[in-house]
Amino acid sequence: MKFVDEATVHVQAGDGGNGALSFRREKFVPRGGPDGGDGGAGGSIYFEAKSGLNTLADFRYTRQFRAANGGGGSGRQRSGRNGADLVVAVPIGTLVRDHETGDLLGDLTRDGARLLVAKGGRGGLGNTHFKSSTNRAPRRTIPGAPGEGRTLFLELQVLADVGLVGLPNAGKSTFLRAVSEARPKVADYPFTTLHPELGVVTVERHRSFVIADIPGLIAGAHEGAGLGIQFLRHLARTRLLLHLIDVAPLDPRADVVEDVRVIEEELRLFDGDLGSKERWLVFNKVDLWPEAERPARLEALREALDWTGPYAAVSAIKGSGCTELMGRLMQRLEALGPAAPPPAETREGYDDA
Repeated sequence: MKFVDEATVHVQAGDGGNGALSFRREKFVPRGGPDGGDGGAGGSIYFEAKSGLNTLADFRYTRQFRAANGGGGSGRQRSGRNGADLVVAVPIGTLVRDHETGDLLGDLTRDGARLLVAKGGRGGLGNTHFKSSTNRAPRRTIPGAPGEGRTLFLELQVLADVGLVGLPNAGKSTFLRAVSEARPKVADYPFTTLHPELGVVTVERHRSFVIADIPGLIAGAHEGAGLGIQFLRHLARTRLLLHLIDVAPLDPRADVVEDVRVIEEELRLFDGDLGSKERWLVFNKVDLWPEAERPARLEALREALDWTGPYAAVSAIKGSGCTELMGRLMQRLEALGPAAPPPAETREGYDDA
């Protein structure tokens, strides 16, 4: 299935039912008075985060959502039925924005979290409400209010603790296979990964984290070159990034140092916060270096990059160095503590019941 991480939909809550104009008519009750019932409330529309959904693909085919209208009131003070609410399932990690204003309405980051996106109209009032000592036969009612309607923009940002970045064919998919149970496609041509892949890394019992691999980046990704701009947003939620570097590229003209700087610059240009996010360098395919030369080559490369942050040397295809790196990452994530909750202003309208 094609990965879809954006969608535009229209939601229309149900209209409230009208209040009834009615008078009591019974034998031996000549002045029964008004007995018009109230209309029922229109159904509201909620978005609910559900585990097991990974894309917004369903919204490619269904873009209109409408809740049921409330029923009209009737005589004998009988109220109309309330319209049924409509609950629409979305993937965990979905951001909901107003299409016209761009305002963020909610950020569904927990399984079962529910967001009210369109409120049903209130029911109207029957003429019973308007009787008084001076108006014993009111003919006034109030109609039901229309339900709220709006166009929404949905955006999916995957939830992961660690994000993998790097050039196409840097070995990210192979690395994800080596450290988790995920089985992304691996091939010897660029852009094998066409959508984000998630893998759960289990260090030991009750100690695990989620790692995300996005399609490879190239120069100009922040402007839409390649597939980068479609998926760079998925790194926004990660707490740190692993920059995977191919230390033995097939192209003899490749400059490893320049390639690293290209990726770093693309992250910075796409989003300043993303560019300043904690990053670790992971030198991959070191098994292609002569074993005796590895320490010296690694040190020379680190100095050429002027890198003073955390780094590791691994061979993803053989799995060497990966277990140790995952242990270090687990310790770092535990030291960073749990991810911050969504800002307070994005939590309005939630229903956690």
